[in-house]
Amino acid sequence: MTAPATQNGQLWVISAPSGAGKTSLVRKLLERDPSLRFSISYTTRPRRSSEVEGRDYFFVKKQQFREMIREDAFLEHAQVFDNWYGTGREHVAALRSAGFTVVLEIDWQGARPVRERAPDSRSIFILPPSFGELERRLRGRKTDPADVIERRLKDARDDMTHWDEFNYVIVNDDFDAALDRLAAVVAGREQGVSTNLPAVGAAAEAILGPGPSP
Repeated sequence: MTAPATQNGQLWVISAPSGAGKTSLVRKLLERDPSLRFSISYTTRPRRSSEVEGRDYFFVKKQQFREMIREDAFLEHAQVFDNWYGTGREHVAALRSAGFTVVLEIDWQGARPVRERAPDSRSIFILPPSFGELERRLRGRKTDPADVIERRLKDARDDMTHWDEFNYVIVNDDFDAALDRLAAVVAGREQGVSTNLPAVGAAAEAILGPGPSP
């Protein structure tokens, strides 16, 4: 599809705690709207056999990544274990200049520098319907040992306390309904989920609820 070239596209930052369904929602959002583009990250991680350069990541050596940091080439970057990941300024700017709306899926820590370096960006935080449901989802995956799940739950609770740093909050209580709300917000139809609305804040605080079960 040819991008609309009449004006710069928007930049949307979407964050969530682990288990809230962010990745699935973003994937379906991109499938629904061909005018959206996903921000492809740079990484120093070795490319896997199933991965394609420029589709999954931009794969670079650590020396090149360090040079890009020195040149302020990233909207945000972070080290995860032994590898680095970053959002390239030029990549995002080129997509926006072509008229595409860019979707950046990132955690709340990464969202902070993006807001500083791209002050016209907008942000959405995805919440589960309750902390208990989040715990059920994480335990239901049955892919991690108990100690990893407990750490993920603690991290998720900490992540959820940052909901008020975002422009909008969407509760993933029903996937299709949450997808409709997400698509509407990105399209400029706010849907009453702005974080400056008292009811939205009250709902978010209620979702935080009590801590994870022992």
